[in-house]
Amino acid sequence: MGVSGDSRHRGRRTRVVGAAIAAGVLLSGCSDTESVPVLTWYINPDDGGQATLAQQCSEESDGAYQIQTSLLPADAPSQREQLARRLAAGDASLDIMSLDPPFIPELAEPGFLAPVPAETADATTEDTLEGALAGAMWNDELVTVPFWANTQLLWYRESVAEAAGLNMDEPVTWDQVIEAALEQEKLLGVQGIRAESMTVWLNALVESQDTSILVDPEAAAVDVATNFPTEEGSKAAEIIGTIGSEGLAGPGVASMDENQSMLLFQGDEGSFMVNWPFVWAATNASVEEGVLDEALVDDIGWTQYPRVDEDTASAPPLGGINLGVGAESEHQDLAFDAIECIVEPENQTEYFITNGNPPSSESAYEDESLEEDYPMADAIREALQNAAPRPQTPFYNEISTAIQQEFTPISGVTGDQTPTQTDSFIVEVLRGERLL
Repeated sequence: MGVSGDSRHRGRRTRVVGAAIAAGVLLSGCSDTESVPVLTWYINPDDGGQATLAQQCSEESDGAYQIQTSLLPADAPSQREQLARRLAAGDASLDIMSLDPPFIPELAEPGFLAPVPAETADATTEDTLEGALAGAMWNDELVTVPFWANTQLLWYRESVAEAAGLNMDEPVTWDQVIEAALEQEKLLGVQGIRAESMTVWLNALVESQDTSILVDPEAAAVDVATNFPTEEGSKAAEIIGTIGSEGLAGPGVASMDENQSMLLFQGDEGSFMVNWPFVWAATNASVEEGVLDEALVDDIGWTQYPRVDEDTASAPPLGGINLGVGAESEHQDLAFDAIECIVEPENQTEYFITNGNPPSSESAYEDESLEEDYPMADAIREALQNAAPRPQTPFYNEISTAIQQEFTPISGVTGDQTPTQTDSFIVEVLRGERLL
C-alpha cells in the first residue's frame, strides 16, 4: 500500500482545502466560528499528546475543521463499554475514536465503524509495521488506522544474565530465563494478576509457537474452537504454571500488574522481566527523584521477547491505539482527513518523545532524537514487526475473561489440565451453556 510522501500530503491538503471551501459556500451567512465543523475525538488518557495533536491538526486544516477531545475512562474495558454503547445507540458525535486493538472486531462486525477510504488507507499504512497493521484489520480489511503501537521486550539485569552465563546478544527462551532465575535465586517480573495482562501473556506464548488461540477467529459463537488442547497450548500453560509453582514471581504475584512487576524488577531480587517500554522512562524518573540508585539503570539491558522454542522466533504482545470513525458521524470525510494528519510519521515521533507511546510507522523511528530518551527504539521497532494481536474476534471480551479466570492464580496452572478446562469453559460460554 502507499504512494509517495509528498503526493500523500498534497492529497490530504487538497481534500482539506476543498472541504473548507465547501463549508464556506454552504455556511457563508454564518460567522467564521459557526462555519467550522467540530470533530469530537474520544481519546484514552495520556500525557496530553492527543489534545496537542488535535489543536495542531485543527490549525493545519486552515479552517476545514476543529477537533475537540473527549476523555474516555482510564481502563480499556470501560473504554470499550462506553464506546460500544454509544455506537450501538447511533451516537453521531463519535467522529474519531482511539480504539484498543482487541475490541476492534466487536465494533467492526455490526457495522459500527465507517469504512476507511482507499486513499486514507494508502496514505496512512504505506510504512506501518506488520504487527501494528495486523491489529487494525478485521475480515482481511483495514477497518481502523494505526496510530501508535506498543509491545513488550525482555528486560534483564546485566549482572544476573552474566552470572547465569547467558549471551543476551542471541535469542533466549523462557526455559533459559526460568533456569537462570532459579540458579541465581532471583525473581521474574511477570503479570500474574487476574486482568487483561494475563491474556496478553498467554497469547504471546501461544503465538510464539506459530499457533493462535482461536482456530477460526471469524467463526460464529457456536462454532468457536480453540487451540488450547494442543501441544502448543500445554507448553504455554506449563511455562506459566512453572513460574507460579516455583514461586519465581514472588509472593505477591496474584496482584502483580505491569507496575508491580516493574517494582520487583527494580529491587535486589530482580532478574528478568517482560513488560512495555514505559518501564524505562519510569525507572529513569525514579533515579532522578533519588528513589533509585543510578547504578540500577546501568545494569538494565533489553532484548527481544523470550522464545518458547529456540528455533521459532517470538511473537511479542501487541498493544497501542488505532483510530476509527463512527458509522453515524456526520463528518466522516473530514474525520479521515484529520486522522491522516494525526498519524503522520513526524507526529508519531513527537508523540513517542512526549508521551512515551511508540509509533506504528517504521519511518517514525528514523528520527535520531529518539536515541537519547529511548535507546531501545530499534528493539521496539523490531518487536512490533513481529508482534501478534490478541484473538481478533467479536467475542474477545468473553474469551479474555474466561482466560483470566482459568489461568489465575498461576500457581494452580498445569500443562495437562488448564488448557483443556479453558477450552471447555470458552465453548460453553459462547454456546450459552455457562455464565462467566
